[in-house]
Amino acid sequence: MWLTQVESDGFAILRDVLTPAEVSRALSLLNAYSSQLSAVGKAGARDVLDSIPDLRQFAWHPNVRTIVHQVLGEAAFLVRATLFDKTAITNWKVPWHQDLTIAVKDREDVAGYGPWSVKAGVRHVQPPSEVLERMITVRLHLDPCGERNGALRVMPGSHRVGRINQNHVADYLCMHATTLCSAQPGDALVMRPLLLHASSASARPMHRRVLHFDYAVGTLAGGLKWHMKTPATVG
Repeated sequence: MWLTQVESDGFAILRDVLTPAEVSRALSLLNAYSSQLSAVGKAGARDVLDSIPDLRQFAWHPNVRTIVHQVLGEAAFLVRATLFDKTAITNWKVPWHQDLTIAVKDREDVAGYGPWSVKAGVRHVQPPSEVLERMITVRLHLDPCGERNGALRVMPGSHRVGRINQNHVADYLCMHATTLCSAQPGDALVMRPLLLHASSASARPMHRRVLHFDYAVGTLAGGLKWHMKTPATVG
């Protein structure tokens, strides 16, 4: 079962989470609002729901809501929404890493939280590992995505190790196998933030559009508040 795989391996690929018609609807929205996606670049379009509010229907699509609730429970909420794409112009390589930062409203100096950074005008911080362990990512694929088109490669089980010092990642890679997460339009990659993952530049630059949604449950320490905290709504 996919839920068991998420807990043991840190990821699972779920097929046909969106129908072909729903994928076409998402792509139509992206095309219609293309002039507002000026933030698209090497890091993608952060806070894409600000530019295209209608994409919220995919963040809480009934199938996505079921996935999130099965992993985190019904108290889960959306904390980040990003559009990633790889084309001939925006074709980048992402080295092996864990997703260690969260977006918050204001800076508060709280033990266990840090270092701090600012991305696209939003404050980000690295929280304690237990915060990241209460999160899940759902990546909805809108284009075919394989080895030659920048699909994610992951290291199964690495989320159970906790934070891995970036200087030691290369040593860790030598001792563990990796898996390529190929996907078709409508598929979803469900993954834990602490899972080691990477992606190569596309060998055949063409669209590789992915709606990347992060969900969480629970509060932050010391008065810190999530930058986005959107609960589940009816699809």
